[in-house]
Amino acid sequence: MPVVVFEGKITLVDDLSKVDLAIEELRKSPVVGIDTETKPSFKRGTYHAVSLVQLSSLDHCFLFRLNLIDFPSSLADFLADKHIQKIGLSLRDDLTGLNKLHSFKPDGFIDIQSIAQSYGIMELGLQKIYAILFGQKISKSQRLTNWENPELSEQQQRYAATDAWASLKIYLQLMNEKMISKKEIKKMLDENAQELREKQALNNPPTAQGINI
Repeated sequence: MPVVVFEGKITLVDDLSKVDLAIEELRKSPVVGIDTETKPSFKRGTYHAVSLVQLSSLDHCFLFRLNLIDFPSSLADFLADKHIQKIGLSLRDDLTGLNKLHSFKPDGFIDIQSIAQSYGIMELGLQKIYAILFGQKISKSQRLTNWENPELSEQQQRYAATDAWASLKIYLQLMNEKMISKKEIKKMLDENAQELREKQALNNPPTAQGINI
């Protein structure tokens, strides 16, 4: 499949003087995509704070570099605003990490994983859901790069923006699709479970039992 990348405008919010203008611009969109990035840890027991928050409309993504600007109260207020829908995937860890930096009450969030099955999508990963809907692949080549580098590379910026933007695109596409019934969802889940059992049986054939004479 062809690789997709966010091709819109990217604004780095790496100074407190840029925060309010970024939030003001984001508030013009009733729905935005969201994602976060954290410096990877390759040592057991070592954890890092959230480095980056990405908030994107369809054509403009803002990258808030929390490792440089901390967690501004205006950003926390935006994330607590129930009137702005924030669309992401597997949001619990993101929100937990952000709350460790600045306590706030998240509101207006929609997790794609919580609604995908209602549209006949059994996959939970961003890459797979996007591929199912749009026939394109999201690259994960920058995921384990250092998000606290003094300067984020063009590749890092595009990668980060793409994830937030892709969540928004998925949500908007699903809103144009027809939901399926609970009965249909159960049938699909049962079929998937049966398919998984059959694959496991093929990969783990029963061993021949000895016959005592």
